[in-house]
Amino acid sequence: MEETPLVRGTLVSDQACIVDENMIHELELKGYGEIENEKLLLKQFETLYLLYTNKLVLKKSKKQIDFDSFMNICQKTDPEILTKFLIYRDLRNRGYVVKDGFGFGSDFRVYERGHFGEKGAKFLIFGLNEGQQEKMGNLQKKIQEITQMGKEPIIAVIERRGEVIYYKINKMNFFENKARLEESFNL
Repeated sequence: MEETPLVRGTLVSDQACIVDENMIHELELKGYGEIENEKLLLKQFETLYLLYTNKLVLKKSKKQIDFDSFMNICQKTDPEILTKFLIYRDLRNRGYVVKDGFGFGSDFRVYERGHFGEKGAKFLIFGLNEGQQEKMGNLQKKIQEITQMGKEPIIAVIERRGEVIYYKINKMNFFENKARLEESFNL
């Protein structure tokens, strides 16, 4: 796992805010957060990951916020935060730089190892929990748009035990075959 020094942050509404210039630079190089007004704002899943790995001390006023407390705060605004965190943690532990998704219903943009800051994201990841239903038409449209952009769509499925399994998906074609359908039902 990458070595990140201990970061100190403040909870502002539901985001971690980092003001130390050295920490901002260090985290930005590793693909964390977005800079706004000379402050680094971390996404909820990034904050959860840094809390989980004990690399972030997060405070609100003088009270320290731990992983469980922050997870409870996040779940009030984002019911899918646990799924996002599990996928984010898995990808980070595998050495990938991961950023928030940009449209198409994707959860994350993932950069090839060693190419963050040099090239755009190669993969767009959709998170699903085991047993969750997704309409094929919606999925097909997303896949088509993503592949037209030159990105690779991937579905990350969270198993009941919390393990993440990745499925690379390609363009799908579904044809309605009325003749065979009528034949099979002798219509």
